[in-house]
Amino acid sequence: MKRSFALCWILALALLLAACGAPAGAPAGESGVPDSAGAPEPEEIDLTLWTYPVGGWASASTMSSLVSSFNQAYPNIHVTVQILSYETGDSEMEEAIARGETPDLVFEGPERLTANWGARGLMVDLSELWQNEAAGQIYDSVAAACRSAGGERYIYPVCMTTHCMAVNRNLMEAADAWQYVDEETHTWTTDGFVSAVRALRAYGVETVGEIYCGGQGGDQGTRALVTNLYSGSFTDPDHTRYTFNSPENVRALELLTGLDGIRFDKTAVGTDTIERFSSGETAMCFCWNVGTEVTQTINNPDREFDIFPLTFPTDDGHYDLQGGIWGFGIFDNGDEARTEAAKTFVRFFTEDTTRYTQAVLASTFWPVRDVPNIYENDELMSEYFRLREFLGDYYQVTPGWAEARTAWWTMLQQIGDGADAATAAAAFEDAANAAVPNAG
Repeated sequence: MKRSFALCWILALALLLAACGAPAGAPAGESGVPDSAGAPEPEEIDLTLWTYPVGGWASASTMSSLVSSFNQAYPNIHVTVQILSYETGDSEMEEAIARGETPDLVFEGPERLTANWGARGLMVDLSELWQNEAAGQIYDSVAAACRSAGGERYIYPVCMTTHCMAVNRNLMEAADAWQYVDEETHTWTTDGFVSAVRALRAYGVETVGEIYCGGQGGDQGTRALVTNLYSGSFTDPDHTRYTFNSPENVRALELLTGLDGIRFDKTAVGTDTIERFSSGETAMCFCWNVGTEVTQTINNPDREFDIFPLTFPTDDGHYDLQGGIWGFGIFDNGDEARTEAAKTFVRFFTEDTTRYTQAVLASTFWPVRDVPNIYENDELMSEYFRLREFLGDYYQVTPGWAEARTAWWTMLQQIGDGADAATAAAAFEDAANAAVPNAG
């Protein structure tokens, strides 16, 4: 089964991380980009790196291996890593900002680095890091998502993925619900989704799937589910305002609230629904990606069912999956030496192809530029990679994003408690746009 590929892959990654460190002055990697390890050695300096749990970067041992490989080249730059959670990470960061004690480096996506902290003037413009051959190879769509409205670059991207949903294949087959899935393309329709939920419920599955809304953790899944069902939108194409309040999205919310087997849980976030799905308690999970499957395969070695990744169902055959982009940002702490040391760390893992590959493999996601054969002969990664063709708009850089995310899960809680879907959708859009300059 696919699980064996995941386990073999993670063992191979551990060996790679142990072997990839290179001494200072090592030659350029396969990209031909000059190696920053030949730069002058700085004085003893201490840096802090805070990373959100991005795939394999949520592992303390993985981060220790990455830092160790860096220290073989730069023993005088000491990097202390703190791994945040998506449940408490934002509040921890805001507390650090209030105290004036932000980390030097942070690993996360444009929605935080650019649309939030960058827009507030807290980040270092990394435009100079984009002036090299490696940066010129970054996919255009990724580069566009990593540019602020003013043209600044507050993030240097490293990896990306496609968020999706997943189903318990064995349970779907037993309930005669597998007929509604297009196995070849990993897609299905809204009608097929509804029929599958009803079949699973009739088979005896109490909770087929959960609309988790205890916070913002994993909220990309619930947004994609709702907006795909009847081809609704979340923002305008230019990312200037939120456009969720539409007949299509209201219809989707009404469908979910009236569908027996779909449960709204205002105490759960993404990690909770992932755990319940992975243990076999539910038949569907709306918060999934390849990194999640790798992690859950390792955490559940005795799992007795196969997981099948799927697009979110839609009514018109056009699938808009939300992508994830992650990379380095540097907080402006007013210390030029620390900022330069932080840039050295970023260059180390992004300019040289060998080390860049190391960082991407550690994430369990995909590179943001072409790296040939990075997952060659890996059945699991190849299965998920095909979903990349369904990537939709990267709207997470819309102004007011932090406020919109809070308004989103608040809206879902209200609907789960019985509020009218149309009224709640209108209130959500008003609250989200209230934080957007000139949105009215």
